[in-house]
Amino acid sequence: MRSIWKGAISFGLVTIPVKLYSATEQRDVAFHQVHREDGGRIKYKRVCTVDGEEVSYSDIAKGYELPSGEMVILTDEDFADLPLSSSRRIDVLQFVERDEVDPIYFAKSYYLEPDAQGAKPYVLLRDALEESGQVAIVKVALRQRESLATLRVRGGVFVLETMLWPDEVRAADFPFLEEDVEVRKQELTMATSLIESMEGEFDPGEYKDAYREALQQVIDAKVEGREVTRPAEEEAAEPAADLLSALRASVEAAKKGRGERKPAGGKGASAKSGGKKEPAKKEPAKGRSRSRKSA
Repeated sequence: MRSIWKGAISFGLVTIPVKLYSATEQRDVAFHQVHREDGGRIKYKRVCTVDGEEVSYSDIAKGYELPSGEMVILTDEDFADLPLSSSRRIDVLQFVERDEVDPIYFAKSYYLEPDAQGAKPYVLLRDALEESGQVAIVKVALRQRESLATLRVRGGVFVLETMLWPDEVRAADFPFLEEDVEVRKQELTMATSLIESMEGEFDPGEYKDAYREALQQVIDAKVEGREVTRPAEEEAAEPAADLLSALRASVEAAKKGRGERKPAGGKGASAKSGGKKEPAKKEPAKGRSRSRKSA
């Protein structure tokens, strides 16, 4: 694992330097959007809705839209002046019982590893926290966002679990809660018996993502049947020597984008062009089907 943040746990007058690591990862099958005919990757341009021009990333700012439709533009300097007092600290605020923190507040989990000089105070706080059976409520700023979090022990390591703020958790306001729904005693007894019959110890290893496994099998079958396309590699663009060369290169690129062939021996061909290179024609895939799996 690679650390994504360095800081320190601030516990009273004790400072424990630590490194932060993502404790979880999504194992979804990743896809790209591609052109169905040749497998080429689909690209998107950042275009201004006012003048229709493409905008470079360096010219993009953050904007806050007012109810009137007007836009308030914020710069990097505006964000730099914001008070993130805990930008490099994990400030311990208090200790509470584990059951007092509703899991609905939890957002993401991270592991904390001590730096070499922080190993002893790290182990000391870890052991004391584990023996108490409590969790620490802390405040931390990650990626320019301040969050509440809990600090607990798992497998001998501190786990930092960032939390949502109270106003970010929606209230369960549903009409049926106001209705007088009658539940008979026999029904409640039967439901309780059903729960008891399904009791057991939780072992996450017993469960698997059946959809992801089935999808991977479809992909493997495509590979074995060679229904695989390799799009032609894009030639790296070289910087134009002057304005005229840049214009010629732009015209050639536009023609290529429309599928037009370059004229033989054209004056505007750049040094990198060399001989013509056309992607091999591919036979249309047969029997392509979409696999659906019911829940």
